[in-house]
Amino acid sequence: MTRPAPPLDLEVVRLHAIDRLAALMESQTRSRAFASNLSGLVRQVLSELLSQLRALAVHSEPQDLLGAIEPMIATCERLETTLSMLLVERQRQWQRNGAHAQETMLDFNRTLLELSKTLIEKDLFERQSKVLERIILSHEHVAQWKAFVQEILADFHAIFPFNFFYIAFAEEHGLSMYLYYLGEYSQATRAEARSALTRKMLTALDLPPDVLLEFEEFSIPVPRPPKQLDDIRMITVAVPEHTPKLAGLLGVAYVGSDELTPQEESVVRSILSVMVMVVGSSKLLSRTLAELEYYAMHDPLTGLYNRRQFNNVLEYEFGRSERHGHEFALLMLDLDDFKDINDTYGHQVGDEALRGVAEILRQHTRKGDIAARLGGDEFAVLLMETGLSGALAAAQQLGRILRERGFQSDSGKTFHLTVSIGVATYPKDARNEVDIMAGADTAMYRAKGLGKDATCAMDTEGPAPAQSRISRDYAERLREALQQNRIVPYFHSIVDCHSGAVFAYETLARMVEPSGEVVAASQFIETIEKYGMARDLDRIIIRAALQALRQRLGGGTVPPRLFLNLSAQEIQGRGILQYAEETCAELGVPPQSVVFEILERDAIGDMANMRRFLASLREKGFAFALDDFGSGYNSFHYLRELKFDYVKIDGAFVRNILSSKVDHALVRNLSRLCQDIGILTVAEYVENADILQALREMGVNYVQGFHIGLPTQSIPAT
Repeated sequence: MTRPAPPLDLEVVRLHAIDRLAALMESQTRSRAFASNLSGLVRQVLSELLSQLRALAVHSEPQDLLGAIEPMIATCERLETTLSMLLVERQRQWQRNGAHAQETMLDFNRTLLELSKTLIEKDLFERQSKVLERIILSHEHVAQWKAFVQEILADFHAIFPFNFFYIAFAEEHGLSMYLYYLGEYSQATRAEARSALTRKMLTALDLPPDVLLEFEEFSIPVPRPPKQLDDIRMITVAVPEHTPKLAGLLGVAYVGSDELTPQEESVVRSILSVMVMVVGSSKLLSRTLAELEYYAMHDPLTGLYNRRQFNNVLEYEFGRSERHGHEFALLMLDLDDFKDINDTYGHQVGDEALRGVAEILRQHTRKGDIAARLGGDEFAVLLMETGLSGALAAAQQLGRILRERGFQSDSGKTFHLTVSIGVATYPKDARNEVDIMAGADTAMYRAKGLGKDATCAMDTEGPAPAQSRISRDYAERLREALQQNRIVPYFHSIVDCHSGAVFAYETLARMVEPSGEVVAASQFIETIEKYGMARDLDRIIIRAALQALRQRLGGGTVPPRLFLNLSAQEIQGRGILQYAEETCAELGVPPQSVVFEILERDAIGDMANMRRFLASLREKGFAFALDDFGSGYNSFHYLRELKFDYVKIDGAFVRNILSSKVDHALVRNLSRLCQDIGILTVAEYVENADILQALREMGVNYVQGFHIGLPTQSIPAT
């Protein structure tokens, strides 16, 4: 590499000082030469003078002349000796001063060079800081991290004129290489660089030479032209081993003959280390964002579209089909008795079965059709540009393929699944998303009602579910009504069959729509139970009903009984009795005024829990009534096994006692049986005076029905 020059002002000072010192040494050298010549001349003259004086002394006769010459000779000899000593000392001083001057010049030169290096390093680090200041993560940089790298490299190149920057990630499928060329290179040069860098990357990552390679290349314009690739040198920094799901290297490669200074290499490595974190984090975040975006639209278990994305596609398809005059069909699929699979083989096997169903939907629908998992064991398929006949054929094919497909449990046992499918079409059956979903759901429940493992269209004859069951949107409306206290109690009077005095009130749930319309519980109770809102409904109605009874208490009169309906799940020990006991204590309502009632078909479904429930109920002072008594095929058995305070005779028998001898005999015998074992009876559906009179004659204790009174919003005062 070419070393950068020191700052101009320091170089001028250095050269000026060296020039002055060199001139001083040159002057000293000249003075030394002049003094040496002068000393030689003096010594020569003195030597000649001594020779002449000595010769004169030898040939002098007069004694007085000899006496004058000898002192002169002695003086000249001393002068010669002194001059020799002076010349020796002067020579020593000249050598010492010359050495000092040379050493001073060298010291000054070294000092100036070190100072210039310090200033060079300061400039280098300042430029490094400017590069690092640009490395700021943002959502845009994470999403476009490859372009972000190019921005950093342009600044990086100003500090360190490298030729290539590379990123190598060891992926599951092989090695991903991202090559950045600093400058314009020919295809041949690129191929040469790519080959050399790849070999070194494979060695650094300990990968086999035949590993699958994927390249992405980028060119970054720089002001300095590239050199010939005669010697490629590399500086590499590894991705930290603790970085999850990411392994690789980042580095620079340059062409040059000079070695880097320690300072230069330190700066380069520090920038590379920061870029490792930036690139690694950006890649991971980008991958995570991609996964989040995927799972925002897909079901994580099956990989099919989820409900949200399916609704988006369905909305778009309505607009597209309307513009182009196309028809399309919606299939609603619900696996039959899938809960049994989870209960019998475990949820892991159930999940594998759901993935198998999703695979069947992917393999046996056309390209362009959309399959989705709506939740649980419910799926939907959108058939583009398909009418009713094509949709029915596709649904029947899917049902057949699924029926024939065998699934394996962990123990190796094979089991099979069936599906009930509902079909609705646009524009024949619906003009918007809500209606077509509700229509397909209605048809699917018809298929369930026909015995399951069937396909039904909207206009198929057969048992249809109540409106409350056909729309999940309706479930959300019910949830909203619960939150807004728009499901309220109504009170239906129960009177003494003989005296006509009000004995009790049955609490009935009613939903008040925002329009003011009042909806009976029969229209929404199945949806409430299906979507897990029965517990909230029971508590809301219990509190509101007990508050109404509390307002009715007082005046010394005996308070009426309050019959409260419970969902079947409450006998599983979900704390409803504790809640009722605490609410009674809070409001000052005696528990003896409260009678809980559960349908016969629900009560006898779990005899063990029912016994515990009744024991706890009586311990807290509450009474119990069995609703729709007689509808079960073994009702008498339950009278023997369980102790009830009241039984409410199924209204299906009561309403026909005047026209049906069988129903008349059943009601009469049920009443007598209950009298004999000490259970009070309540007859429902009393719709006229003749029925009331017949019930009196049978000995029924209490009656209720539209002939007795209509449900009211509050408990009437006596």
